[in-house]
Amino acid sequence: MSATVLIIDDSVTVREQIIRTLESFNLFTRYFEAEDGLEGFKKLLTNPVDIILCDLEMPRMDGFKFLSMLKGRPDFQDVPVIILTGRDDKERKVKGLEQGASDYITKPFDHDELVARVKVHLKIKKLQDELKRSNERLLELSNTDHLTGLFNRRYMMEALDKEMQRSIRKGGTLSLILLDIDHFKRVNDDYGHQKGDTVLQKVALLLQKELRTYDCAARYGGEEFVAILPDSTLKESVFVADRIRQAVQSARFDSPLDTLNLTVSLGVASFSKEDTTTVDGFIKIADDALYRAKANGRNRVEFHEAAFSAGSASDIHTETTMQSS
Repeated sequence: MSATVLIIDDSVTVREQIIRTLESFNLFTRYFEAEDGLEGFKKLLTNPVDIILCDLEMPRMDGFKFLSMLKGRPDFQDVPVIILTGRDDKERKVKGLEQGASDYITKPFDHDELVARVKVHLKIKKLQDELKRSNERLLELSNTDHLTGLFNRRYMMEALDKEMQRSIRKGGTLSLILLDIDHFKRVNDDYGHQKGDTVLQKVALLLQKELRTYDCAARYGGEEFVAILPDSTLKESVFVADRIRQAVQSARFDSPLDTLNLTVSLGVASFSKEDTTTVDGFIKIADDALYRAKANGRNRVEFHEAAFSAGSASDIHTETTMQSS
């Protein structure tokens, strides 16, 4: 079993006795020691552990203070703490349990009892960790589009709402890109839906590659994708959108898709509470820009911002031409 333990006790003899007992059962691969709660807390900050054995009566910082400090750290909430006390005092045991301890052992302790209690709490910890990982996986699956691996529409709508509220509160910039694969129905008709899925996955990969780690890429539905760009101006986002357009246009596929010349149309919008304060309203503004991109010949970027009525990518920067090929 690969596990770590932190033993906090002001007595070197007690710490050595506990370590010898646990080593004889091969319960842990690493042992950390501390002579009081303060040193123990510092060790815990730099050394993740699976279980803590903590004395109650210690200089500088006793076990009760140590437990109260653990309460203030959510990342330590799942670490079981077995308190060690030299007094068979019911009130002190109850107080320790109320402050977050998982169990207690009275010193001098019985070796078999110590090992049995440690094993129980290690097993509980293992089950809790497995449950936590399963819940995280379920949450990830519930937020993910199964085909492309991007976020799904539901998650995107929630993320966009949060970013809009943040932009309103703090006055930061926020942009939205809507992407539509040009003539995607022809891909499904000519090559079949399985190859159409391959194209969707390729576009999703290229979209994600052009974004920053804190941007949000999602599949909006069918052959439409969305990118949420926090702290990004209109000009910056149009540049990103055109990089995506060029990346897709340059994409190559294996046979039988090797003759496919894939292109996308994109609409970009910069958030302004003067234009809208709703998620649907913001999406519609970007969608209107996307519609213009398709109406004006496809394989191009169009944008909208309060300061501009409407524009193409080539209009936004005089030094860089971003017209579609």
